[in-house]
Amino acid sequence: MVNTTTAAGLVGVVLLARHGDRTTYYQDPNTYNSTQAYITPLGEQQEFELGSFLRNTYLNPDSPSFIQNISTDVVNVDQLTVRADAGGGNVILNSAYALLQGLYPSTQKSEITLANGTSILPPLGGYQYVPVESLEFWQSPSLTSWMDCEYFQSHLTRFYASSTFINMSTTAAPFLTALKPYLGGVSNNFTNMWNIYDHVNVQYTYNQTYYETLPPTFLQQARYYTDWLQSNIFTDSVSSGIGQIAIRTLLPEVFWALGNMTKTSNKVKMNIQEIDYKPFISLFNVTNATVTDPDISGIANYAAVVALELSQDSQGQYEVSMKFKNGTEDSQFRQLKMFGNTSITFDKFVQQLFSTTINSTNNWCFSCNQTVLRGCSAFNYSNDPFLYGYGTGYTR
Repeated sequence: MVNTTTAAGLVGVVLLARHGDRTTYYQDPNTYNSTQAYITPLGEQQEFELGSFLRNTYLNPDSPSFIQNISTDVVNVDQLTVRADAGGGNVILNSAYALLQGLYPSTQKSEITLANGTSILPPLGGYQYVPVESLEFWQSPSLTSWMDCEYFQSHLTRFYASSTFINMSTTAAPFLTALKPYLGGVSNNFTNMWNIYDHVNVQYTYNQTYYETLPPTFLQQARYYTDWLQSNIFTDSVSSGIGQIAIRTLLPEVFWALGNMTKTSNKVKMNIQEIDYKPFISLFNVTNATVTDPDISGIANYAAVVALELSQDSQGQYEVSMKFKNGTEDSQFRQLKMFGNTSITFDKFVQQLFSTTINSTNNWCFSCNQTVLRGCSAFNYSNDPFLYGYGTGYTR
């Protein structure tokens, strides 16, 4: 099916944006629980550039992807929904703020006149304050669903014991031995590959001596093995598998946002989810996007973004198209295919992925075999934790 976006522009868009560059970030390879990290000036600039790109793409009336009837200069906060993970040193939350500075930059047009005739311009030359819903770790598992998930931890254990993992570990062993002098005490066990790459990448970016002495190709090799490992950890053989959990709890928000955009009473034109890299991997897998574009199966770069664009064809039918920009290294979006098509109807999009979703905290507790942490203790599991849980969750 061909994308049939009309000349009038898009109805709306859901954006999944990865945070910008940050300080060192440790993830426990047995649980993928993590430590705090903080956004860097480089990360802030990456997110600002992403916001500027999105502004030119969706808020420019001359763009073929212009969103119908959206406010282009002075933000209408009723037209935007922005949500970000607030944990881990606020690197993701602060990335959202930096992105919004590029999307709706300071403008003299935000000036107002008081009843007494005095003109008032907001600080910083007309800075625009866009509300962001910050989601704490304890409030809902929807943006960090792999953490404290017992079945996901079992998934990790099974994968580390698999012949696939053992064979790749053997292949990587000579490289990891050669890399050990550059790890500063970080374990060079292959299960720790994420932390190995993160250490090398941060040092290579900010430590001049390290930058000048790290052998050529070592950073690229570390990224290759890390991409491979993360692609296997955050996917599964079936769409409802626990390895896909990073996107399974985010999809209900995507359905809700796109579905609302089809309603005449809806005001929201743009829904932004500021996230980690993991949902990208799972999303590309459950939509079969990696079948036609296998190179996107690894870790999305800093300030990467997926756009799920909603349009109407000439018969008035709503269609969804998925595009991807892999960080500031890419100058434009690339069109991806979902289930072999460049666009599919909204109804089919939901139908294909609905069985994948986890749409409440209670369902997450069930899916993860968790009865205590992250709000699961509020539900009644006295008879059977898999059949008799009850309560309200985060379903929209």
